[in-house]
Amino acid sequence: MEIFLDTANIDEIKRFASIGIINGVTTNPALIAKEGKNFRDVVNEICSIIDGPVSAEVISKDFKNMIEEARKISKIHKNIVVKIPATEDGYKALSIVAKEGIKTNFTIVYTANQALLAAKLGATYVSPFIGRLDANSTSGNNLIQEMATIYKNYNFNTKILAASMRNVIYVKEAALAGAHTATIPPDVLAQMMNNELTNVALDGFLKLWYELDESKREYFN
Repeated sequence: MEIFLDTANIDEIKRFASIGIINGVTTNPALIAKEGKNFRDVVNEICSIIDGPVSAEVISKDFKNMIEEARKISKIHKNIVVKIPATEDGYKALSIVAKEGIKTNFTIVYTANQALLAAKLGATYVSPFIGRLDANSTSGNNLIQEMATIYKNYNFNTKILAASMRNVIYVKEAALAGAHTATIPPDVLAQMMNNELTNVALDGFLKLWYELDESKREYFN
């Protein structure tokens, strides 16, 4: 599974990039706005850190402006993936920009039917919002399984990008269900790396080690 970081915060991106566990980054207008910086500057800086897909989203709701924005955003950097919302105008925009070779992330998807249509139009990624589905008593895990089956049935090249990963359980379930990618907030990704039992075990091992006579601890000599 590819791991994307869902943030526009440069410090967080540098933190996880240095570990080597993230393959890309996803942003949205809200995440960019939180940084209080120029959109193009933020996106360019992210692309300078991550040599992988970086999603940046259009802000218009009508398809003509979506297309114009998608073309401009895609020219910022070769790794840019343009996010387009799953609305009727979004489908219109997707049908045009995908044919132009612009990489796309069709986002805010909640049904397998939406995902099917996006794949037919050539979306690079489709982002089902798993956490929000589960919050409304609908299984996000089932949606990923349905999407995976449909894409396999018809040999679509579109990748399932599980989004709205609100806790570590969502990430695990998305992986088990067949998502190609998950975009994960920094705090959730940090939780994935750490476990209380790991820390307790490590402390116990080291405690016994340092109780050993110093003359017998010539570990590095």
